[in-house]
Amino acid sequence: MSTEADAIADPVAATGDATRAHATLDGFLGGVGPRAFRFAEAGLRHREDAMDAVQEAMMKMLAYRDRPADEWTPLFWSILRSRIIDVQRRRTFRLGWLGNAGPGGEDASLDWADEGAGPARTHDGREAYGRLVAALRELPRRQREAFTLRVLEEFDVADTARIMKCSEGSVKTHLSRARASLQRQLEDFA
Repeated sequence: MSTEADAIADPVAATGDATRAHATLDGFLGGVGPRAFRFAEAGLRHREDAMDAVQEAMMKMLAYRDRPADEWTPLFWSILRSRIIDVQRRRTFRLGWLGNAGPGGEDASLDWADEGAGPARTHDGREAYGRLVAALRELPRRQREAFTLRVLEEFDVADTARIMKCSEGSVKTHLSRARASLQRQLEDFA
């Protein structure tokens, strides 16, 4: 642990520590990027919005580079979740402002899904992935978040509760309901 006197005595060593911390944060962000994108895409249903949300969350993480590395994971996912909610609220406001009916009277709120294939859909199980994503989209937001963070991202209950800003009991309830709903929706898929 370096002190202020050490930094004055050896400024090169002090900047080396900062550079190593920055490189470590870069490594963390690089590793979490693809998973964060899948999480954002499932929540926002639009590739470009998902990429923007992940990029903005990563930019905000730069302000926390001096925090201990064990705090980065829940902090990053909390930031990303907040960003996704902000985008969803903005969409809801815009739809309310513009009216829900699009040209021809169809419901414009249903036109947010990106028709293009995403990077995760290129793997061999495209149909299974598509079904899972469609089933996840049918879930209420909190259930979708709990399932994605606990099952797909493999966070423990405590970290998931911190990310979702709720109690561990709420995480378990949301997860249980999500699993039951997904089982009903996907039981015909073999």
